Amino acid sequence: MNLSSLLPSSPPAPTHPPSVPLAIDDLTVAYHEKPVLWDIDLDIPEGKLVGIVGPNGAGKSTLIKACLDLVPRASGRVMIYGQPYKKHRGLVGYVPQRESVDWDFPVSALDVVAMGTYGRIGWCRPVGKKHKQEAMEALERVNLADYAHRQISQLSGGQQQRVFLARALAQDARLYFMDEPFAAVDASTEKAIVTLLHELKSQGKTCLVVHHDLATVSEYFDWLILLNLRVVQAGPTKEVFTRENLKATYGGKLSALVEAGEELRKMKGVEK
Repeated sequence: MNLSSLLPSSPPAPTHPPSVPLAIDDLTVAYHEKPVLWDIDLDIPEGKLVGIVGPNGAGKSTLIKACLDLVPRASGRVMIYGQPYKKHRGLVGYVPQRESVDWDFPVSALDVVAMGTYGRIGWCRPVGKKHKQEAMEALERVNLADYAHRQISQLSGGQQQRVFLARALAQDARLYFMDEPFAAVDASTEKAIVTLLHELKSQGKTCLVVHHDLATVSEYFDWLILLNLRVVQAGPTKEVFTRENLKATYGGKLSALVEAGEELRKMKGVEK
């Protein structure tokens, strides 16, 4: 049975002004009828560096993928500047987890970055001199211009991460999703990522970043989403990043899963 048929009917979703980079209403995602995200409501303000924080299995990567139509939604709606993602795809940049990429694919760093321009030139059109120059400039911004023609499998983990950051830059997006960009990178790459994030913010861009290191949350992000199946708290980091909220986020995973599972069983009319 499809999970969407079990969910209660909801009132019409609220309207959001086109100035809101990301608006999420009543979002639920489930795999094999097991909830991964449950009843998510978020409005992300423009020009913020937003950290997405929570324990393993809390749904952080799934939240990003659901916003990008990479995983099916059981219910809910995601709006990018007032429109569905497919209508505003060109306004969005995405940096996936490094482990999800086939680094043996025979392309150079410059080729990968140039892929970020496809949304503007079209997938069936060749990459011209102008767009290759834009790709090279993006590599320069992450200090990888000297590695432009090196095959991506020959790069270190930190260099590979910088390549995907450069590809996102080449997209010239307004809203960026970054899935664990700081994972397993060296100190110089981490510093480069932080510098880049602040550069994007200074340009009025909005960045949502899945992050694990609680020690650097206050330093890196000015807005925060504490996530554990549901949104525990969301708002300015200085208000949300408290001991009580962290305890609720990291200590309540089991109870949140049990509660959601019970609601699903009630909808199905199954006795415990």
